[in-house]
Order: sequence, then C-alpha cells, then structure tokens
Amino acid sequence: MSKPIQKAVPFLITCLLLLFGAMAALLPGRAAADKPTIVEIASGDDRFETLVAALQAAELVDDLQGEGPFTVFAPTDHAFAKLPDGALEALLNDIPTLQKILLYHVAAGKNMAADVVQLTELETLQGEKVQIRVEGHKVFVNDAQIIITDIEASNGVIHVIDTVLIPPSLQPKTIVDIAVADDRFETLVAALQAADLVETLQGDGPFTVFAPTDDAFAKLPAGTLEALLNDIPALKEILLYHVVPGKFLAADVVQQTELTTAKGDKVKIKVEGGKVFVNDAQIIITDIEASNGVIHVIDTVLIPPPSQPKTIVDIAVADDRFETLVAALQAADLVETLQGDGPFTVLAPTDDAFAKLSKGGLKALLNNIPTLKQILLYHVVAGKAQAADVVQQTELTTVQGEKIKVRVEGDKVFINDAQIIITDIEASNGVIHVIDTVLTPPSLRPKVHVTVVHGIPGQALGADPALPVDVSVDGECVLPGFTFSKIAGPLSLPVDTYRIAISLANTAAPCSNAPVIGPLNVPVAKGENVSIVAHLNGQGEPTASKFVNNVSLIRAVAPVWWCVTWPMPVRWMSRFSGAAITALLKSSRM
Repeated sequence: MSKPIQKAVPFLITCLLLLFGAMAALLPGRAAADKPTIVEIASGDDRFETLVAALQAAELVDDLQGEGPFTVFAPTDHAFAKLPDGALEALLNDIPTLQKILLYHVAAGKNMAADVVQLTELETLQGEKVQIRVEGHKVFVNDAQIIITDIEASNGVIHVIDTVLIPPSLQPKTIVDIAVADDRFETLVAALQAADLVETLQGDGPFTVFAPTDDAFAKLPAGTLEALLNDIPALKEILLYHVVPGKFLAADVVQQTELTTAKGDKVKIKVEGGKVFVNDAQIIITDIEASNGVIHVIDTVLIPPPSQPKTIVDIAVADDRFETLVAALQAADLVETLQGDGPFTVLAPTDDAFAKLSKGGLKALLNNIPTLKQILLYHVVAGKAQAADVVQQTELTTVQGEKIKVRVEGDKVFINDAQIIITDIEASNGVIHVIDTVLTPPSLRPKVHVTVVHGIPGQALGADPALPVDVSVDGECVLPGFTFSKIAGPLSLPVDTYRIAISLANTAAPCSNAPVIGPLNVPVAKGENVSIVAHLNGQGEPTASKFVNNVSLIRAVAPVWWCVTWPMPVRWMSRFSGAAITALLKSSRM
C-alpha cells in the first residue's frame, strides 16, 4: 500500500465512525435503548430492595426486562413494611400468590401520569382491575397514593406508591363475606340483615361465630323463624347468642367448659365421643377462618336462656347516662340496697345533672360519704310509683326521711326544682324516673332566716290593721291567723324556690281559704336580697311585685296588700303607698 493511502486510512475510519454515529442517532428507539429497563432502575434504587427481591423470588425479572411497554406501580420498602407481621415471609414462600400480587402492580402499555389521571380504572397483567381516584392534587390507585410519577425506563414507566396493592380475589374475607358466598347459610345471612348485624360482623373483631346452617333453622318449630323476623329485638338476641368475642379455633374451644357470648350469656361446651357440642348443637365443621375471626358450623340453632329481670342498679350500670350516679352509689355503698327486693322509686339524675353542681361539689361529696348517702337516699322513695301515680301526689317521703315536693306545670312534672325528663323505666325491683337536677335535702341546704311583722302602726289606709291572714309556703301552713300585732320569726328556710300563698285567715281550717295573693314562685338564693311586695301603686291599684336588690322584676294585680321580703325581715303590711314600701325596702336592706 502506498504511503499516501496509508496516511489516509485513519482519517477515513474516523469519518466513517462519525457518519455511522450520526445515522444511528437518527434511528427510532435509539434514545430508549440507552435507558435502563424497569428492573434495572429498581435494582439501582435502594427504596425498592424488597420489590426486587420479590420479583426475583417470583421469577418475574425476565418478564419486566422484556420490551413491554409496561406501567409499573412500584411499592417502596416502607410500603411492604406496612403489611401485617409475617405476611411478606408467607408470600415469599407462596410463589403463586406472590406472582399474582406483583402482576397486579403491572399494566400493559406506557401510561404516563397525565394518562393515568384521565382513567377511572386500569386492567393489570394479573387480570383484575385497579381503581384510579383523584382527590385534589393526590392520585390514588385503589387505596395506595402515587407519591412519585413518570420514572421513565426503556420498556415503560414507573409510578411509586406507598402501599402494596392486593387483588380483590386475594383479600381476606370477613365472616359475613364467607357466609354470603356459602349457600348453606342463606337463612343466617337473611337474619343478620334483618337484625342489622351485618356491619357488626364485618368489623375488626375478632369473633367466633357458631353458624347454624339452613337445615338448622329448618328444625325450628313451624312459624318460629317468621315470628323472629318480625321481632327484631328477639332475633338480635338469638343471633348474638351465636357470637363469642375473640378468636377460638377448634383446639381452643375443646379446652373450655363454657364461653361468654356477645349477648352476655354463656354457652356450654362439652366433648362426647369425639364430637363437640355447644349447648345441644353439634359442631359439624370447624375452623373456617376469616379476616376477623373464625366460623364453626353447627346443626342446631342456639336459643338463649330467658332474660333475667334487671334491677335498678343493673339498668343504671348499662346506661352511660348514669355513670356518675353509679359511681356515687358505689362510693356510698348503696349498690346492694338498690339491688334488693324493694320495690323502690328512684329519681335518677343524669351525668349532666351532676355536672350542674358547683365546681368541686361532686368531688367534695365523694369525700363525704355520710352526706353523699343522705343525698342519694333523698332520690329514693319506698314503693313503686309510676308516673301516673306521681302526678297525683303533692309530696313524697323519701327513704332518707325528708319529703320531696311534686309539682305539675302544663305537661311538665317537677320534683322540687328538678324536671322529670324520662318516666317509667321499669326494673325488677321498682321503677326509675330520670331527672335533670340533683336533689338536695332541705336539711342540707343553706338556710335563710326570716322575721315577719304584720302591719305598721299609723300607716294603715283605712283597712282593719288587725285583719288576720294565713300564710302558706309550698302548701304548708307556716303562719296561721297572722295579725297586725303579731311578730313571727325568725323562720329558718332552706335556699330554694318557694310557692308563697296568702289567704284570709280561717280559724277552723288554717290556710284553707282561696289565696288572695299567689301562689307566687319566690326564688330564695343564698346572699340574695329578694322581696315579694303587695301594695297600692301610684293610682291606688293593688299590685304585687318581685324585687331583687330593690329592682322590680314582675308585676301582677292583687286584691289585697301585704309585703314579703327575703332574706331581710319579712313584713306583711296593710294598704301602704308605693313610696312607703320603697322607703321601707331601702331601709331594710341587709
């Protein structure tokens, strides 16, 4: 070869290489060929170590290194870590199931994020579909959020997700799912639906269900099933008698002699000649495992024992409105008393009623057992008084010894100042009426002292100053035959609201005449300057007024004129001018 040609060869080779390179760059797919495959990307990213190990175990590496293209929803190591304990190890030892789960993360074709959000579902290589959901700026595949999008590979695209996807066909089935899918339990499923217990038995549990077959229900007496389907409370009790909280496999059941059901009653377990019985029902199939428990199939419907009547205490304990009352009864050692034969009528304050006590009041009571006991017994009346009986009374004597006042106002019934808000909750040993305020015995209430004077010399306006009157408080005749010259007091009255009535005196039957004033509701609060004044107004008309610290609150016409003041001295005055009364009030303030 001549020297000129030899010198030209390297130059020619260089030119050819550049030419081929330029041509190759123009060929379709060259840029993609330079990119790593989906498997290569996952292998080089330490967030996907578990995924890569799973692909290798399932022998899917070669598939995902193929041409594709594929869309892979790739769970991170953190996503796999969210699986239940032992689930990953179990999957690595169950290759067919592992393959199904991994292929449920792969869709044919290259679906970029912009494509995915246009979809509502996407079919996977496993054969089942994933659901696509967009919420705000977040995109979900089933319940897994896509946290990174559009990692491009030579044979597709990866979207990173935060939760492992489980195909619907592989998701664990609840007790209800199993029963619905098994035609031996059609009657049981219908009963669960009628009793509104489906959601309960789809809950977390775990539960052990002794499931009667359709043949078991068919053994019930004629008409029984139809009657139960029309008596939902009874049906619910029977169904819950077949449910035991907790998961008891057959090996656990045979170790028991009895189990407590969700209804609260017990079922008896006995083993006879290799057969296991629940009460008189034989377990014919064991250990049908569910995601929320286990089913044992039985050949006879279980019938719970007749319900035992509940005492007053049982009812209170089972009702979360009475948690404070129950705690107080326990502290006062009165539980056994109210579980006795009775009968009792209990006026039961709710938790809200106790919450109305002054700050620290309940705590103080719980630390003063004698006082607590008196207060609680003041809510109990011997005998069974239904609401219809209560409203016929004006007062009732409590087990504590003091009386409570009964008052009917329209359609409302009050015990002292507490309103009865629920009536006639019957118990085996009496009846409960629910009240909205805690009752305090008069002997334990703060007292106000009242001095009474009837008339003031020289101030009468023509009326007989010796005109006697009867004064009653809450129906009790406290001042019979009260005249101008008498002074009564001090009366000691508990702080409360009183119904004051004034009538012309009746010597033969004090306080029996119709009131000429009242009855007026007079609230007496500790430290409060309250007055009820009956007097002539500026036009000479008879008027009754209520004053709190000399501020008039109410007015009503009354035919005669006396004055009652609390807690200052109380005066009954005959026919004074409004100015005279006002001056008297100002001079009498405590």
